[in-house]
Amino acid sequence: MRIVMMGTGTFAEPTFEALLADRHEVVGLVTQPDRPIGQERGSTRQTGRGLKVLAQQRQIPVFQPENVNTPDGVKRLQEFAPDLLVVAAFGQLLSREVLAVASQGGINVHASLLPKYRGAAPVAWAIYNGETLTGVTIIRMSVHLDAGDMLAQEAVEIEPDATAGHLESRLAVLGSRLAIQVIDQIASGTSRGVKQDKSLATKAPKLTKEHGLIDWTRHAKDICNHVRAMQPWPTAYTFWHRADQPAIRLLVTKARWEQAQTDRVVPGQIMIDAPSTTRFRVAAGQGTLVEILELQPAGKRRMAGGEFLHGRRPQPGDWLGAE
Repeated sequence: MRIVMMGTGTFAEPTFEALLADRHEVVGLVTQPDRPIGQERGSTRQTGRGLKVLAQQRQIPVFQPENVNTPDGVKRLQEFAPDLLVVAAFGQLLSREVLAVASQGGINVHASLLPKYRGAAPVAWAIYNGETLTGVTIIRMSVHLDAGDMLAQEAVEIEPDATAGHLESRLAVLGSRLAIQVIDQIASGTSRGVKQDKSLATKAPKLTKEHGLIDWTRHAKDICNHVRAMQPWPTAYTFWHRADQPAIRLLVTKARWEQAQTDRVVPGQIMIDAPSTTRFRVAAGQGTLVEILELQPAGKRRMAGGEFLHGRRPQPGDWLGAE
């Protein structure tokens, strides 16, 4: 079959590489336009080697539209004369006209156990919500977001300390294997789809920087899940408020939780155990504590929580919260 790959970022790379190594013919790559460094659009803003580079190494034509659904975009796709579109973290919804370009339509490699977590950031939201299982689903594409028939699905455990970036890398490899399996079934006419149960559908919207703000009233375990879910982007953050001084923005990159020894804690309160303490502990909701193991102050390098406290001794009344 003649295949056009459509994807962006590291999640799509293993699938693209698997297609290049497979018996089917990859006739084109459609990927997002080049962006300034730090503004790449991908499911977790990881860029890896880059799909465009991989395509150019194999002399495969590359198409980088701002919107593939325009008449010009559809015309360019028609020039590839594809049998199948293979989509992974492309970042644009595809119109009925785009899907009709390929004789076999399109399939999507989606990083969740659909119908849960339909949307742009399924891995992050699964971790954020404390899920212990996730996986990859290959679906027949439709004009509705992640709502097509399921052609293959496989689950994996979410490791207790896994960040969204780490977990997405695992799922990317799994997705590439399942994609090849489904493509071979489509080619042989043996592919069978299973409809999704709409009543079980949940959303996984695109992340914004604002999603990183820590809510200290939540249970500490939930906050630690939040910290893992926001890695590598947008990164969890909070502000250290001190009397008569400007607030300091802190990026929190690693944390663990524990039960407080007393219920007399106010969420966001910095715990002061002793003058020589090297543990950066913060009160959270329901009588729990978060220990910040690693952070990055605004404009500074990443460091351990204890190292940050050295020379920045918190005072009674200091607290963490929104700006």
